Amino acid sequence: MTEKTFNKWFNVFILGGMTVALVLTTALKLGGTQAGRFLLVVSAFGSLMGILSTVCSANGKIWTFLFGLLDVAIYGAMCFVNWKNGGAGLGNAILHAVYFVPMQFVGYSQWRKRGADSSSQVKARRLNGRQWALYTTIFVAGSIVAYLILSQFDKSAATTFIRTAVVLDVLPLVCNILGQLLMSMAYAEQWIFWIGVNVFSIMMWVMSLRSGGNDYAAIYIIKYSFYLVNSLNGLRIWLKLSGQEGRLDK
Repeated sequence: MTEKTFNKWFNVFILGGMTVALVLTTALKLGGTQAGRFLLVVSAFGSLMGILSTVCSANGKIWTFLFGLLDVAIYGAMCFVNWKNGGAGLGNAILHAVYFVPMQFVGYSQWRKRGADSSSQVKARRLNGRQWALYTTIFVAGSIVAYLILSQFDKSAATTFIRTAVVLDVLPLVCNILGQLLMSMAYAEQWIFWIGVNVFSIMMWVMSLRSGGNDYAAIYIIKYSFYLVNSLNGLRIWLKLSGQEGRLDK
């Protein structure tokens, strides 16, 4: 099987599987609740836009920023609702409103400069050792600062020294910031942070679902599960897109 054929069928699997899973989950949830139906439908639509965005991103297509704009706006709103109901999500709500939405426009501009258009892939590149050290330091320091800030707004009433709800809010928040920055600048290493986002987000929404806080938590568990599979393929594709020349092109 050729690379092009594999990617084609992989994308069909991701898009088709995500759509079927979301339709079934949303239909079941709609039939079992009288409240929050509008939020369920909006969450499902935003998740579909998100999976379209990530598939485009994995394949180096600039359409990722159009679908991504719809996704991040809706997801930010849902995170805020989740926090208002006593769960995690405030950090991600703020992040999506003040960072992710404007970064869709920044990313579009940067990718255009690196050769991406409606038919051409972006010219990817790689981090060097010094850049890796910088991003690792930012991740650790950012996680500590974000935890100290967001723990002041924690509504989980946890009495433990380390508050799980806050940790599961902070880790995807910091990974999101660094992943989006590297994505906008067309670095292949973005996918390492996206994998972190997906793993930690699944954990956050599983905890929310177990607590019985939100009907739409299942939608986001499905969404980030598909995202995780796609991010692994995205890392594979972008390592090939960047290649050795990408290491020298800073």
